[in-house]
Amino acid sequence: MLLWGMTGMRVIRVLSRGAVALVLACLAGAALAAQPEPWGIGMQPAATEVASDIRILWHIVFAIVLAVCLLVLVLLVYIIWRFNAKRNPRPSTASHNTWLEITWTVIPAVIVAAIAVPSVKLLYFMDRAQDAEMTIKVTGYQWFWGYEYPDHGGFTFDAVMLADDKLPAGAPRLLETDNRIVIPVNTTVRVLVTSQDVIHAWAVPAFGVKVDSVPGRINETWINADHEGVYYGQCSELCGVNHAFMPITVEVVSKDRFATWVREAQTKFARADGTPVQVASETR
Repeated sequence: MLLWGMTGMRVIRVLSRGAVALVLACLAGAALAAQPEPWGIGMQPAATEVASDIRILWHIVFAIVLAVCLLVLVLLVYIIWRFNAKRNPRPSTASHNTWLEITWTVIPAVIVAAIAVPSVKLLYFMDRAQDAEMTIKVTGYQWFWGYEYPDHGGFTFDAVMLADDKLPAGAPRLLETDNRIVIPVNTTVRVLVTSQDVIHAWAVPAFGVKVDSVPGRINETWINADHEGVYYGQCSELCGVNHAFMPITVEVVSKDRFATWVREAQTKFARADGTPVQVASETR
């Protein structure tokens, strides 16, 4: 069962990625915007390998939990039917059964171990970026997000939620911001997260990312988006009266388009210290 827990994720990952590729092929030409949907059930479509693995692990654990619940239900119904006072007027006086106690101790331990192995493996995989190609620093404020691109001139900008009367056509309410984070597709991006005031949490469900931003501390996560599109998230920590109004908007674009955006951003935004950014001839 332990071996199945480790290899099962690999098999299901291949199948799930094939299904995602098929869906993307069917939706070719349409812009992907991962966001909550009315009456939606389940997780948002995965846009990174981490999010895909989280979905796979969730389905594995759900299948195990469902099997255990059904087994307990069947046993409970059988016991109620077989050992009620009418059918069993003289109950057994046995106080314990050694083999039964061993069984109901060992089997749950094996199940927990089968869940723990892929869980720990996934936690280590999503912990830190390996050979990150660029870095973004995220700072939480009451109540908006600030971003810095240290590898591209150190320019910074704030991302504030757009009011209803300023939303572009088709933009989701309470999720769109005045400035979007822009990252290139198929690029490992290290994300450093901190806070200026209270504890926030930077979370984008389609990326499988949720990390606390703590004052005086820098936490790390990473993103490698599989395909282009717009992805939405929100602060996921109760940080004050406007907690519900700290959206996150990430736009994943091609590497060429990202380079163009960087040149535009270097002239539009300032460095972290407030000084203007000199436009570089080349960007990383």
